[in-house]
Amino acid sequence: MGIIWTIIIGFVAGLIAKWIMPGRNEPSGFIMTTILGIVGAFVATYLGQALGWYRADEGAGFIGAIVGAIVVLFIYGLIVGRRSSSTY
Repeated sequence: MGIIWTIIIGFVAGLIAKWIMPGRNEPSGFIMTTILGIVGAFVATYLGQALGWYRADEGAGFIGAIVGAIVVLFIYGLIVGRRSSSTY
């Protein structure tokens, strides 16, 4: 149930992170935003467990998942921004 819960939290966190951090280089599609939110929740879970904030059987909390999704969206924006500026 932990992975399913992380996916659900990541889905909602991705939507909220996109709302908090809109931008030109951010993904505009619903599916891509959701996937990046889920990745952000997994990143927050992994880092939280590595730093000792969460036990091995705990996932990231809702706020942690939102922060993780914002970080992933920021990195995605940097990568896409470089790629799109180099094509002109």
